[in-house]
This record gives sequence, structure tokens and C-alpha cells, in this order.
Amino acid sequence: MTRDADTAPELLAPAGNWECARAAVANGADAIFFGMPRFNARMRADNFTEEDLPKLMEYLHAHGVRGLVTMNTLIFTGELDDAVRQLRRLEAAGVDAIIVQDIGLARLARAVAPGLNLHASTQMTITSPEGLEFVDRSIGLDRAVLARELSLRELERFRATEVPLEVFVHGALCVAYSGQCLTSESLGRRSANRGECAQACRMPYELIVDGEKTDLGDRRYLLSPQDLAAVEEVPALLARGVRSFKIEGRLKSPEYVAAVTAVYRKALDAAMAGKTEGPMATPEDRYSLEMTFSRGLFSGWMHGVNHQQLVGARYGKKRGALAGRVRSSGNGWVELESLGAGLKPGDGVVFDTGGDTNDEQGGRVFEILGRRLTFARGKVDFSGIKPGDRVWKTSDPALEKRLRATFEKEAAWQPVHGLRLTVAGREGEPLRLMEKGSGAAVQSAMPLTQALKRPLTEETLRDQLGRLGGTGFTLATLESAVEGEVMLPLSELNRLRRELVERIQAAGPAADGSTATADASAPATGPERHWREIFGFDGTGRIVQRKTGREGNPETQSHALRTQEDQEPAEFITPDNGFELSVLCRTLEQVE
Repeated sequence: MTRDADTAPELLAPAGNWECARAAVANGADAIFFGMPRFNARMRADNFTEEDLPKLMEYLHAHGVRGLVTMNTLIFTGELDDAVRQLRRLEAAGVDAIIVQDIGLARLARAVAPGLNLHASTQMTITSPEGLEFVDRSIGLDRAVLARELSLRELERFRATEVPLEVFVHGALCVAYSGQCLTSESLGRRSANRGECAQACRMPYELIVDGEKTDLGDRRYLLSPQDLAAVEEVPALLARGVRSFKIEGRLKSPEYVAAVTAVYRKALDAAMAGKTEGPMATPEDRYSLEMTFSRGLFSGWMHGVNHQQLVGARYGKKRGALAGRVRSSGNGWVELESLGAGLKPGDGVVFDTGGDTNDEQGGRVFEILGRRLTFARGKVDFSGIKPGDRVWKTSDPALEKRLRATFEKEAAWQPVHGLRLTVAGREGEPLRLMEKGSGAAVQSAMPLTQALKRPLTEETLRDQLGRLGGTGFTLATLESAVEGEVMLPLSELNRLRRELVERIQAAGPAADGSTATADASAPATGPERHWREIFGFDGTGRIVQRKTGREGNPETQSHALRTQEDQEPAEFITPDNGFELSVLCRTLEQVE
């Protein structure tokens, strides 16, 4: 296991599904992070299945992109066996790293899947070099995702750390410290630390002061921060040693992933080249960021605390670009004071009346006459729209089409395996064709005959047998052992090629020359044995104290759990020595 402190800066993009993964790759991501159906903090995302995993990692690595898996929830004891199985599957599939919140899970991963790099999630709330040192000393880190609440000045303090640093640069912000919010759990028994956040911060609230309701005007979304957009801070972050620039958004659309990845790719490349004069993002870039998803764009905590700017409190959902303010309205039309955001027929708009955003009106513009917008009959209720209301442009089909064009061609990608072919034969015998990696072999239905004009040369064989487009294969090598000047109809040669490909495909993944993967779900020793040993349950009721630490060559930063000889029994805590165990129960069934 090696740390990547000296590697080039990385742009890390989110992927909630295949389309988002393709969008990230096509627009310049160096790595993506994604979740599996369990143990990830975005359970509402589509996520990737165990069946997807090998093909996804092959696709990423074929494009020079790393794949990081989020296992960033808190793990219950009853889930440890399943966690072990998932860790082993990730390692077997070639996943580059896991992002972890639970320190116990991190220790488990070091023991059962040592080939996986270990990244501390932002859910660990690492806000100081001392905190980072503690976590690194406890479990050994290959990277740390720092808390989003840190400013550029506070990030200066991390310069001396040996652990590579990752920082969020774009996307949604939580009103609480990441990993510390219990609001969703308290209100609806949906724990954000278990991937089920109900986004209570995006709801409207009343403010009660001394028992009386305060008039908030149109500011009811008191806990809803704007979205982070630190594109202008990329050079400053780079100068502070940040090695991974992370984009939030595993619940967002592929168009969002495409747009944001492209903007930050350009900014990061410019910063690395020292081209930092002027804005890092053009007006067109900011428009793309606003239109694909935005609750308002702000630099977050990068320049310190400014709650009034961070939380505008007027809305908790996507807005887009400001198109103007209402001047007047009538049946089927609205006239604006001025027309902005490049508004055109077909664009979608929403009317911001300052009320509950769940009841707001909006629709697609049918026609624009001067500053007057018309809409399809019956699509918009104009009764609640009044002069001065903001009009936001929320959809731009032309932009969405351009963004989709950047990654749609990626959908046709197939994993490509190189075939190593051997061809042999002589006059009067069939032509034999074999693939070395799989052992698949076929032979012609007719014998080779003496060539009168065009003998079967190696060049002809390479040309005909190399026509593998759309099969997922390519011709890697060709060895010809054909004797004499013989010939075979090209139609028969093409049939042989197709039959060989069909046999390789029918034989399954391990027959195409790729490496077969062992069954990660059936290890020689059961998962339960591993976590019981690691966490110190010896089957007798005693708790065995475990020590973890970094061992081996300090330059490689390899990590391992200490052996049995290093373990020391810990004192078993009982009520007799002055301590007691208190358990939180919410139901009678839990009490029993």
C-alpha cells in the first residue's frame, strides 16, 4: 500500500449510475467515487450492483480513471459478515480505494482486504492536523477527506502532514458538520449516518422567539445553505497541498456531472500550468454550473464564516439562472422588467413568490414577444404571481443536449481484450485457428487448396481475422504456421473468425484471456472469524484488546494489525468495579 502524496492533483467526480460515470470520464475526471447497494451514505442514488462492478472497473481503468467506493456509513455488528464479503469483492474487482467513516470498518478493511487503499471520509469530521494525526495513527490512512467547514486559512495548518489531502470544491453543503447531523434521525428515524438523510435542512421553518412567531417575510428556509462553488479557490487550494479536488453529487444528473467536471477540469489544468490571472471560470462556465444544479453558488467556508451569505433562506431547492423579475401578468402571459439568462422558447422557468417552494408555479416558455413570456394554456396558475417576483430559468434544453453529446458516445464502449491467434494448415487439410489465452479452436469446413493467383499470406490473415469491431476483442498477436502457397475463400475465413469469437464469448469471462476472479463471498476462513479476531471477541466473554499501527517500511506506509503475541487481555468491565452499561431503547421490543 503506497500513499499518493507525490502524484499529480486529481479531479474526483461523483457517479450515481452508469450515465454519470461515463459523463465524468468523458469530461476529464481523474477518478470517480460511487456506492454499492449497501453501506453508503447515498442510498437514494441508483448505485452500482455487484454484477456491475467488474465491468465498471474495467471501463474506468481502460480510460486511465480510478474508481473509489464509498463505504461511509456506520456499521452495525450484525452487518460485519456482509461488510467483509463486500470488502473482498471490491478488492477482487480492482477497486482503487474505499472511503470510510467507521473506524472499526477501517480496521476490518486493513485485515481482510489489504489491497484496498483507505480514505478517511469527510464524515469523520477531521478539522485539525491533530485530529488527522490521531486517525492516521489509529488506522493508517492513504488519504483524508477534510471537513467542508474549513477555511483556506485553517487549511494552511495541514501543510506539514504526510497524509494526502482531499477537499470538496463543489456541490451541496450540510448545515451541520458532516457526520454530526442527527436531525433526520430525530425527526423521522432516518439516519444520515446510515445513508437515509431526509434533508430536513431543505424544509421551511417558523421562528418562535419568547413564545411568539417572528415575521420572516420570504425567508423561511432557515437551515438551507447555498451550494459550494470553489472554482476560483482552486489555485489557493493547490498551493496549500490539496491533492484531490472533489465534486459532490451522486444524486445529481449526468448533465450536472458533465458540466461541473468540465469546468473544474479546465480550472485545475490552468492552475497547474500557473495560468491564474483573471477568473478561473468564464460567465459561460458559471451559467453551466447554475443551470445543471444550483441553490445559489457560494464559496462556502473557504473565506471564513458568513452565515448571512451562506444561508439565503429564500428556497431549499434548485433554482438555476435569474431570468428577471415580474413587471405584470395576465391570463397566459407574464411580462418581465428585463430579460436575462439568454431566455428563449422551450426553456423552463419557475416563479419565485417567496412562499412554500412545493407550491410554486412554473413551466416551459411557449413564445417570447419583447419582454412578454407566453405559456401553453392551462399549464401555469397566474393568480398568485405578483409584480417583483423573481423568475428563475431552471431548464435549458439546448445546453442539456450539448452536455449529453459529450458522453453519449461512451455508452457504446465495450471492454476490449487482445486475442493471440495461431493459424496452421497445409494443402489438403483444414485451416486450424486457435486463440492461446482461452484455448478456443476452430477449423475450416473445407481443405486448403493450392493457390494459383493469391496465396494466403500473413498479411491477408491479419487483415481478415483482425476485423473484430463491435465484439469487445482486438487482434493482439498473430502467428502463422501455414505451409506452402495455399488458399481458402475469404468467406470461409470470415466464418472461422466469427465462430471463434462466439466460442470465446460462450465460454464466459475467464475464457477471453482476462484473469479469473475467485469467489470473494466464499473465503477459506469465514468472515465472522476475521471480525471476531479483529475486534477482540474470543468466545469466552472476555474482551481482547487489540493494537493497530503502521508496520514495515515507513516509506511504503504499509499497515497491518498486530499478531496474536502482541495482544494483551483488557480488564473486563462489570458493575462490580463501578461501571455499568447503559443501552438506549426506543421500543418495548428493544427493552425485552
